[in-house]
Amino acid sequence: MLRPNLPSPAFKKILIANRGEIALRIHRACRELGIATVAVYSDADRAALHVLESDEAHWLGPPPASESYLRGDLILDIASRTGADAIHPGYGFLSEDADFAEACEHAGVKFIGPRASAMRALGSKTSARRAADAVGMPRIPGSTCALASLAEAYAVADEIRYPVMLKAAAGGGGKGMRAITRLEDLQAAFEAAQSEALRAFGSDEVYLEKLIERPRHIEIQILADEHGNCLYLGERECSVQRRHQKVIEEAPSAVVDPALRRRMGEAAVRLAQSQGYTNAGTVEFLLDDEQNFYFLEMNTRLQVEHPVTELVTGLDLVHLQIRIAQGEPLPLMQDDIHLRGHAIECRVYAEDPDNGSFPSPGRITRLLQPGGPGIREDCGIYEGWVVPMEYDPMLSKLIAYAPTRELAIARLLRALDEYVIGGIRTNLGLFRRILSDEDFRTAPIDTGFLDRLLAQSPSAAAAGDETVAAVAAAFFENARSIPAPASQTVGSAWKSAARREGLR
Repeated sequence: MLRPNLPSPAFKKILIANRGEIALRIHRACRELGIATVAVYSDADRAALHVLESDEAHWLGPPPASESYLRGDLILDIASRTGADAIHPGYGFLSEDADFAEACEHAGVKFIGPRASAMRALGSKTSARRAADAVGMPRIPGSTCALASLAEAYAVADEIRYPVMLKAAAGGGGKGMRAITRLEDLQAAFEAAQSEALRAFGSDEVYLEKLIERPRHIEIQILADEHGNCLYLGERECSVQRRHQKVIEEAPSAVVDPALRRRMGEAAVRLAQSQGYTNAGTVEFLLDDEQNFYFLEMNTRLQVEHPVTELVTGLDLVHLQIRIAQGEPLPLMQDDIHLRGHAIECRVYAEDPDNGSFPSPGRITRLLQPGGPGIREDCGIYEGWVVPMEYDPMLSKLIAYAPTRELAIARLLRALDEYVIGGIRTNLGLFRRILSDEDFRTAPIDTGFLDRLLAQSPSAAAAGDETVAAVAAAFFENARSIPAPASQTVGSAWKSAARREGLR
């Protein structure tokens, strides 16, 4: 059981080396633990919510991430000047940069994440495959080292037989991935994957593996302290994907029973412990229709979809990350982990669904956020804020929790109907279509589910979207003619003024 009397935090101040909703999520956790926060921002984020809410904020540089959020040297300098005890990288940017984690250690600032050595061993897709082999974990057939040449790619593909998948060794998120069904397409795919991987991760290393057709994507959340204890916190279903990017995640999976959950969880723990892994991490698997699982990769950081695990376990993963980094042992054992209810998360993006999901930056002219029983929203936006074009277009994460999967779906659909973001295009309508689909509701889904759904003619959900839009438009017209009460304010007068001026 959780310990009732937790000690006072060892950290007095944490620098959050990220932006948007995850920066705000970490700030809130720090506030609950009595820890001061330092935000960093680029020119594009001067008026961002994570900046306005932080205890102090410091400028990093111009909008390009390479000149701001990826400048580990500037971030460490700010940590030194502000007296920050630790740095939380969130996800993305420097969160899986072993060199940065090592630089933090040399600078005497705690990196809230795994050690650099474990990150190098498990963060690289090829070295992680070798580590999986060493602990006897089933994995997808393919290369365990980066391909040295196109000739080697041909040889590996011939050995494991088509279809095959090319992947970037240094990253994830669908970047550098190419599916190849025949020999004639391998050269073009190899060159394109290398080029994309180099742009995205600074490394053109790619590897090749067998393409498992119509699998489910299941991942196991693990937590490990610095005293040798490691736990698995159940699984997340991440099969609803578009272009290898997760769109909807849920916990638990509708097809994972307790016995399979235990086998996958214990395999994930073995892998993590073999490399002395600490803090939060996720081991990802593909699951075939015969309930065989295959190691895919490990994400050596907090995941975007961590809220669904928090809701079904009752644990705060960011709190636990911080306490682990402070040197505290995990306050619970494996037998204390129980999954209750069901949670589903939608990743809300500023993108145009009618234009190939092209990013849709711009000013948010109207914002109505959902609420009610079982609804959680992690976001970093506000009405009047300008969504920048320089970064990932994710605006928020909308999560529903309920005793059953059926009620979680119903709650999420209700929340989507309440959610209005004006001035930009979003993918809110896509979620209504997915959640209304019979295959999603009965759960026979796989990683190709969404592509097949989108290839069909628009469903009745699309007509429903038009109704919602019409109601929202009528509401806006009426709302414009109603003056706001003079006493109505959002937050403190100081913060409201700061938002208007775009300054902290």
